[in-house]
Amino acid sequence: MRRIKQLLSTEDTIAVLNKMTSGVLAVSGDDDYPYAVPLSYVYHDNRIYFHCALEGHKIDSINRNSKVSFCVIEKDEIIPDNFTTHYRSVIAFGKARIVEDPEEKMKATRLLSEKYSPDREEGLRHEIEKAYHRMCIIELKIEHITGKEAIELTREREASANN
Repeated sequence: MRRIKQLLSTEDTIAVLNKMTSGVLAVSGDDDYPYAVPLSYVYHDNRIYFHCALEGHKIDSINRNSKVSFCVIEKDEIIPDNFTTHYRSVIAFGKARIVEDPEEKMKATRLLSEKYSPDREEGLRHEIEKAYHRMCIIELKIEHITGKEAIELTREREASANN
């Protein structure tokens, strides 16, 4: 990364992933065109899990080329008077794979459910029973991850840490 001072710590980067609810998965699509698709996700143990249909463009792309990236934006505030944007974002790079093992698939399904529908155990059981056989889980094993924020946010954080 060129502007190293704006690099988020590993802890802050993971905090962004845990806080946010959607991001954009980028894969190598048809005819070498990039294909980027917004998805719900959950981060766990240096992995990002997504759920989707059992077939489609995303699955075909991952089967052809497992290298992907995933971007999450926490902050995107335009400051018109200063001709700038206050932003904070994370990009993860790694390899995606279709989760085949039933135990691993169930674990990822539960992680996703706990993130988006906490304290809904009865409904969760029903939904899993209804949709599990038609659902695909994709795991992105992170090889490299960076978080970055606008220099103004870095300065604000440094100032508050010094006070």
